[in-house]
Amino acid sequence: MTKSLRAELLIVLTLTFGISGVRAVLNLINSFASPQRLNEQSVTLNSSQSSLAWVDMGLQLCSAAVLCSYGALALFLLAKDHIFPRAYRARDWLEGAGLAALIGIPGLALYFTSVHFGWSKEVIPGDFANAWVHIPVSLFKAAANAFAEETVVVMWFMTRLRQARWSLLTILAASSVLRGSYHLYQGVSAGCGNIIMGFVYGYYYHRTGRVWPLVIAHFLIDAVAFVGYSFL
Repeated sequence: MTKSLRAELLIVLTLTFGISGVRAVLNLINSFASPQRLNEQSVTLNSSQSSLAWVDMGLQLCSAAVLCSYGALALFLLAKDHIFPRAYRARDWLEGAGLAALIGIPGLALYFTSVHFGWSKEVIPGDFANAWVHIPVSLFKAAANAFAEETVVVMWFMTRLRQARWSLLTILAASSVLRGSYHLYQGVSAGCGNIIMGFVYGYYYHRTGRVWPLVIAHFLIDAVAFVGYSFL
């Protein structure tokens, strides 16, 4: 691995999901130190940041814009090496929906089982004081999450590790563990579930070289969770 590549990996991971993983591990340790069992604790993924609706909307969009910048940075760095995402196709939605179902349905079962046995916190997808902010912000943040995670954790990270001559299995493991690490604040099962998701999505990318179906799949999973929760 060259010094330049090592520096890029360190900088990008520190700016994006690497540091998020460290923070999530520390939050999980803090949760275990609590007298409450893990399933007696809760975590809210999206919540109001202001009592003023328009300020809340602005702050939420700022958070989403930061996520979009993660993905944009990854694509920019890859473009310098003339590496670009394969062109979007309408069929990507069909493949994305299939990948979403493949991960989302078993993932939901894993979540309920984990909460029952105390392996996970109760996850509240959204809690907004301003009802009209909820759906548009939830959809935008779902898209931002999907774009950031799949371009950074799959496309950029796997490409750079391949350039460093890592083996396929090691690349998939590294990408999957990274994905699992920054979900650990939700509980152990969230980390394990996302490691499995990482292997599936990473292998799909290895086989096809296509990132947009992964972005779509991730968006659909988050959109259903973020918006669907409000109708329960």
